[in-house]
Amino acid sequence: MHISERARRMEPSATLAVVAKAKALKREGKPVISFGAGEPDFQSPASALEYAHTAMEKGQTHYTPASGIPELKEEVCNYYKSHFNLSYESNQVLIGAGAKPLLYEALGCTVDPGDEVLVFTPAWVSYVEQIRLFEGKAVLIDTSDTGFVPDLERVRKAITSKTRCMMINSPNNPTGAVYDEKTLKGLADLAIKHNIVIIYDEIYERLVYGEAKHHQILNLCPEAKDLTIIINGVSKAFAMTGWRIGYALGPAEIIAKMGSFQGHLTSNACSIAQWAALGALRGAEKDVQAMHGEFSKRRDLIISLLKDMPLISFQEPRGAFYVWIDVKNTLGKKHDNRTITDDGSFCTALLESKYVAGVPGAAFMVPGNMRVSYSNSSEEIRDGMKRLKEFLEELK
Repeated sequence: MHISERARRMEPSATLAVVAKAKALKREGKPVISFGAGEPDFQSPASALEYAHTAMEKGQTHYTPASGIPELKEEVCNYYKSHFNLSYESNQVLIGAGAKPLLYEALGCTVDPGDEVLVFTPAWVSYVEQIRLFEGKAVLIDTSDTGFVPDLERVRKAITSKTRCMMINSPNNPTGAVYDEKTLKGLADLAIKHNIVIIYDEIYERLVYGEAKHHQILNLCPEAKDLTIIINGVSKAFAMTGWRIGYALGPAEIIAKMGSFQGHLTSNACSIAQWAALGALRGAEKDVQAMHGEFSKRRDLIISLLKDMPLISFQEPRGAFYVWIDVKNTLGKKHDNRTITDDGSFCTALLESKYVAGVPGAAFMVPGNMRVSYSNSSEEIRDGMKRLKEFLEELK
């Protein structure tokens, strides 16, 4: 069978691959602890379950409008008005089957073959692959030596006549960095000056800790509204990953085009999941705050445990639920006669010897690192970090 060049170029999701391997080992009876997936271990909010149950009882199990049920679109507008004082109408909102297809649709409606998209690395694994699927070029701008926040001068130098979009993700996956006001305003100003679309991925906007504050880019630069597509959803803060509901907000023209794209791609998101998301947005604020409090404790716990380990270094995360760990000092060392040659072999050796799963940094375009999630329970964090420390101490 002929395989297209597009498919041959595509790399599988490293995050999903790690999770799959960890699950396979667990099915074999191995005591695996996976820090691979960004998935809260909490139950979905009671209000979400209630709305879903009611929707099923009422027979709301059929097609909905491809762009989403009106009630949910209106509630997303209410959320952005109450949380960020941003005004959107229902025709400026698109409900999708998770944030990932909405990112895909946003790129599909803004990027032509040969167009360039600015991506700040380390970056979420799917950005670059989605850009490639549209035959665009990802222009990678490393933030590893600037506190995982983009340097505006580097960004300015990377812009060309072919630059069409910039992907901004704050709070950031995989680093946990939270972009400051000056940086976000500077990025927005550059977008306006060069007519660049901003795809603003703020799926972790409710998950910031300590003195950190999440900034909505349009609060800092309202003039960029006609160039900005906001991507958000209920997966992370509301512990609703499996429901697969995301939402995009932006200018009516681009949202309509994305809606048409979605009509041919997935049609509507699951009807029952949309009603569950409505219930979450309307009635789960206390649940969100409670989960945030627990994530904050887990963050403090994993940081305290990592500080006591040899050979690694990390910057304390200020948002999301990940720690980005530098493992370069382990390269060249051996564990049970297995040489650690890169971050991939580090993660493989850790999983196969200690049954602890993390995601190699190369998946996020910056090798020599590993991402671990602290969305696990405190018990799993303690046990998993104990095993990681043992592994590091055994390296020769």
